[in-house]
Amino acid sequence: MRITISGLPGSGTTTVAKLLSKELSMELISAGEMFRQIVNEKNLELEQFSELAENNDDFDRRIDEKQGEEAMKRENVIVEGRLSCFFVPDADLKIWLKAPSEIRARRIAGREGTTYEEALYAMKNRERSEHKRYEKYYGINLGDLSIYDRIIDSSRWSEKDIVAMIIKAAKERLV
Repeated sequence: MRITISGLPGSGTTTVAKLLSKELSMELISAGEMFRQIVNEKNLELEQFSELAENNDDFDRRIDEKQGEEAMKRENVIVEGRLSCFFVPDADLKIWLKAPSEIRARRIAGREGTTYEEALYAMKNRERSEHKRYEKYYGINLGDLSIYDRIIDSSRWSEKDIVAMIIKAAKERLV
């Protein structure tokens, strides 16, 4: 079974994907980890990288295509990333995690060790950049959630509850 987990920054995709991977003993492919690895290799801040990516689609395409290729080599895999469901189109289960921007910014501030205001500003800039790039490069509108099988509000449920919901949905797909 191939499961994709997507959502905006701070929505909990990485946390949920890691827990789900452990719970189901399935390999995890994370676009976020690939993205962070490139940012670190280039010794850039996230905002700087977003600006570079707006003018050069090589970064996004390399991450997105590699993620899809790697996922298709596996029968059982969890694929986490903003565009995962588009690059693993025949995934058995496509999940979108959502949360209000205030909550997502608080999560990011805690994770990154910045202030709420800094996190909110950076998050909004990153989202604006990504929306623009994905529309330009792929014709993808991130606001259209019709491609997803389940949309889960991560501000209302614990990570463990979300994992349980996804497992239940996955079992329903197998029946």
